[in-house]
Amino acid sequence: MLKIAHTEYEALRRHGEETYPHECCGVLLGGTNDDGARIVTSIARCGNTRTDSPQNRYNIDPRELVRIQREGRERGEDIIGFYHSHPDHPARWSQTDFAEAHWIGCSYVITSVEKGRAAVTNSFELTGSDEGDKQLLDEKIQIS
Repeated sequence: MLKIAHTEYEALRRHGEETYPHECCGVLLGGTNDDGARIVTSIARCGNTRTDSPQNRYNIDPRELVRIQREGRERGEDIIGFYHSHPDHPARWSQTDFAEAHWIGCSYVITSVEKGRAAVTNSFELTGSDEGDKQLLDEKIQIS
């Protein structure tokens, strides 16, 4: 389960609207509670560095990711997931999303943005032990 405050949830959805018709992307920071739920305490917007196909692909600059991870750890937060938008496409992971998902144990949140307006937001947990057996499974989002 992914637990996220209403303000962060709305902020990541708004990010998708602002970057439409291109994909937005960002990082979910927080921790895990005793029952294994990931708790988002902040989000970090990232720039989409894809220039070849930004309307249906995203990439986070590794240097930006390292900076976000370092700053998060200074606040006692870990990277617990990622988010991106799907302009005019469903909030379901694509084969490209799956191939490029490598942070096992993290949440992957996708918001469909239809004609510039955030519609459905879904979350998926990347499970498995390595690249050979990884899976993206539906994950419940609890908004507080």
